[in-house]
Amino acid sequence: MSLAEATDLSPFTHRHSDGTASMEFAVEGINCGGCIGRIEKSLKQLSGVDDARLNFTNRRLTIAWTDPHFDPSQAVETLARMGYRAHPFRQRASEEYEAQEAQSLLRYLAVAGFAAMNIMLLSVSVWSGNVTDITPETRDLFHWLSAAIALPAAAYAGQPFFRSALSALRVRQVNMDVPISLGILLALGMSLVETANHTEHAYFDSAVMLIFFLLCGRYLDQAMRRRTRAVAGNLAALKAEFAHRLLESGEVVRIPASAVHVNDRLLIRPGERIPADGVVVGGQSHVDESLVTGETAPRMAEAGATLYAGSINLAGAITLRVTAAGHNTLLDEIDRLLDKAVKDKSRYVQLADRAARYYAPVVHTAAAATFVGWMLAGQSTHFAIITAISVLIITCPCALALAIPAVQVVAAGTLFRSGIFLNAGNAIERLAEVDTIVFDKTGTLTLPEPCVVNAGEIDTLLLDHAARLALSSRHPLAGALARYRGQREPFPDVAEEPGQGIRTTFEGKEMRLGSAAFCGLSVPQELTDRYPGASLIAFRHGNREAVLAIHQALRPDAAETVRALAAQGITLSILSGDRAAAVEPVARDLGITDWRAGLNPAEKVAMLFGLKARGRHVLMVGDGINDAPSLASADVSMSPITAADISQAQADAVFVSDRLEPVLQAVVMARKARRLMRENLWLAAVYNAFAVPIAMAGFVTPLIAAAAMSGSSLLVTLNALRARTLRQRPVERESAPAREVTA
Repeated sequence: MSLAEATDLSPFTHRHSDGTASMEFAVEGINCGGCIGRIEKSLKQLSGVDDARLNFTNRRLTIAWTDPHFDPSQAVETLARMGYRAHPFRQRASEEYEAQEAQSLLRYLAVAGFAAMNIMLLSVSVWSGNVTDITPETRDLFHWLSAAIALPAAAYAGQPFFRSALSALRVRQVNMDVPISLGILLALGMSLVETANHTEHAYFDSAVMLIFFLLCGRYLDQAMRRRTRAVAGNLAALKAEFAHRLLESGEVVRIPASAVHVNDRLLIRPGERIPADGVVVGGQSHVDESLVTGETAPRMAEAGATLYAGSINLAGAITLRVTAAGHNTLLDEIDRLLDKAVKDKSRYVQLADRAARYYAPVVHTAAAATFVGWMLAGQSTHFAIITAISVLIITCPCALALAIPAVQVVAAGTLFRSGIFLNAGNAIERLAEVDTIVFDKTGTLTLPEPCVVNAGEIDTLLLDHAARLALSSRHPLAGALARYRGQREPFPDVAEEPGQGIRTTFEGKEMRLGSAAFCGLSVPQELTDRYPGASLIAFRHGNREAVLAIHQALRPDAAETVRALAAQGITLSILSGDRAAAVEPVARDLGITDWRAGLNPAEKVAMLFGLKARGRHVLMVGDGINDAPSLASADVSMSPITAADISQAQADAVFVSDRLEPVLQAVVMARKARRLMRENLWLAAVYNAFAVPIAMAGFVTPLIAAAAMSGSSLLVTLNALRARTLRQRPVERESAPAREVTA
């Protein structure tokens, strides 16, 4: 019974409103970037399939079709014939498979390393004995002991290469693992023949060392790819599970959010998350849309205002008429943009994959030409085979396999020590190509938490009293004030007047915090002129009074980092969902002339694609949920550790700092790492340019070939260690507090 017959895939099929259907698969057995083209090409040839996209990073395949008669099990069978195992994508199952794959590689590596060490001990005895007084019987014993260790070790540890090679050969294709497997098997087979004929040399050590070095490269590469496997499903945390529907009779009924329909009237109570997009038809309140749209200040929602699913109602009850529900809300649009961007981004081809495309045919041609040439020259079959094996071993891609992952791991460690965590193995290569950086404003160029930007003009004791009273309010401005001063103990007997503020009595005097009218104050025109766009909150204690301007401050080193990035030849822009009045002063203070405000997620993505269409390599730096599609759409992306979970999941790197300097450090290190990667590839190429002709000429035995191969691997590893240091143009350190944003 076939897999298609045994498995009902209909529950995993997604039906869309435009008549299309799609399904996601987790695909096992993908080892190189070349698998992307082979799989997509084969599946697109299936009758009924409109599109097939494979994400190499997370091994996730998406197939789309419109033909109602298409059965997705055909795709499973096609992949099975190609040597790949596919099953419906389940997040937990995918994570478990990746963990198992990492453990398997580590076991293979341990076995190969242990076997290589023991065989090398025996080989050293044979080598030294061949030039002294070893007896043939003792040498044969050591060779057979080596065989007893090498054969089972190679059979076990070589499985990743053997399986991959067989999968490629089944579909009459060749990948990097074919010459690797061929070299291993020929070296082991010839060693058995040589041992049985009592010759001086056997090459069990060469075969096992070959497996060990290749497994090192594969494990390092897999470890980098496995750094993160977060998915866009984190958006579900923003979606309300239930809604309160208002019936014509005025009765309120509680329903699942999935049962909400267009034109329904919903009651949104204070503190609730809005379950669908809609228009306010009754009541008024302040709404926090910061995670959804990027707007920093709470927005007044009154009749006629448009609200989005995922926003939080902060104050009064409102009535909402639903305009978009189900899979048509802004959150779902973000989800779709995100999914498309991730698939497009996964098509990036790494340096190692580009080099590997030409490797297999060159190696096969060289080995075959060596064998045929020596046979035509009249040499024995034994000599021709030994020489061909030497060519296969000496050209083995150990140096190529280590060239990129070794630099990646060392550079990632250096960035880690600088507080930068990489989420993608190829992030370093993509960072190195950056010539344009696009910043979000809120929480990226500015600190994530608002602060009192005119604190220096207010008496400290008065400010502390205001912050302590603010602890008793749920208003976001009050919360920002309390956090800014670090207050923990609220005043007792605090009363709240909805929509106005809070009050209490302290030291025999009334204390009020809230609107200017509530506190009996007038806002100085000088204050609004100096801090345009800032949110104002008034405070009075007896006859002492103050008006606090609350806004987000620039990161301490933002201006210096921006100047240093510009000095690197990088073009800088700001794309923000915030108001123009809040974005313009930030851009002015930082000297960034190219900025846009009031953008929704789709507009941000469109502008990024416009930059990429003009040949720009874009780094996006953002933190909000509305930035997630942009982060995925850019060539490479970064987020601060304070970013929303979904944004951190889509970012290629996350930095832990209140400073902006990590963005500069990441670019500088990436450019250095790319230079080292290219040097490593050139070292491997030069090594082969000298070694292959010598091996083809018959001057190299498999033993010498293995030693030369090991030497080239050691050379590229030592060169990779140069990425342990990060030197850059210093960024001026400010001892003063965070700079104020005059907005």
